[in-house]
Amino acid sequence: MNQLRWVPSLIREYLVPVGCALCGNPFLNGEEAWYGLCRDCMECLTITADQSRCSSCGRPLIAEIDRCLQCRDRESLHKEELYVNQVVALFPYSGNYRKLLVSYKFGRYQALGNFLAESLIAGLALFTDPPLHNPVLVPVPPQQGKIKKTGWDQIDYLGSLLTKAYRKTRSPYLPVYRCLKRLPSKSQKALNQEDRRTNLLGRIRYTRPVPPELILFDDVITTGSTLYACAAALKAGGAQKIYGICLFYS
Repeated sequence: MNQLRWVPSLIREYLVPVGCALCGNPFLNGEEAWYGLCRDCMECLTITADQSRCSSCGRPLIAEIDRCLQCRDRESLHKEELYVNQVVALFPYSGNYRKLLVSYKFGRYQALGNFLAESLIAGLALFTDPPLHNPVLVPVPPQQGKIKKTGWDQIDYLGSLLTKAYRKTRSPYLPVYRCLKRLPSKSQKALNQEDRRTNLLGRIRYTRPVPPELILFDDVITTGSTLYACAAALKAGGAQKIYGICLFYS
């Protein structure tokens, strides 16, 4: 069954060859074309499952307990951070991992979405809090007008892939529930940490009834401000348990 889904990717690669997003080598089979990565590069992109992670930002801990030094250095947690039960972040935003995201996000190498979607689902096993009963995945909403302007949003596209996979196979996938909208605001990239925190507060709204248990997902977590602003909106909408998972941490 899995081999059948690889056929369109293999045909695409035959007609318009692009090769591995990381090393550029040609693909040897349909599986590699499906993921946009050769087997050797895929094996180098691993999730460390046996490493403790900061409950606030999801980064792996070295010698700390519960929270990393970066999060501990803040004088106190802002109330919107307390809305998130736990955050998990999978890959460092550096080296080949950075190249992976850049190729996907800015190069629109959409085959990588299959690899990232499966990585996100695999990362759900890293949550250490008691399991949720009927959770849904909630994507962080794009900047207003982004999809209309650029034709796509990397997180919205992942949401589409995850929805398709859930409809076909169910477990281990979860339903994707789009219920957030981002109002006009400044870009987070050019702001310092404190300005990032305040920039989006009140600028994200829920547009549909909010489920009681959910997992927010995004591509990169830096200060966590975007995730926490989403959590504040969801809490206002009645969410009881909010978790967060991000593919990369910087």
